[in-house]
Amino acid sequence: MTKNLGKIDRIIRIIIFIVMTTLYFSKTVTGTIGLILLLLGGIALLSSLVSFSPVYEIFGISTYKDKKLK
Repeated sequence: MTKNLGKIDRIIRIIIFIVMTTLYFSKTVTGTIGLILLLLGGIALLSSLVSFSPVYEIFGISTYKDKKLK
């Protein structure tokens, strides 16, 4: 598994996680939609922590910049 998420991409995913969990736990979004948002937020956080996105891999996208190349 090679890294394909850059720093900004990872920060955006963490913000998405925070927003989705806040919406769920503040009961702004409830029920099935709330659980789906919570699950998607967890996936965004997990992909941010490992710097890898399977969707990016499928489409050949990479925002990761290797510092060794500079």
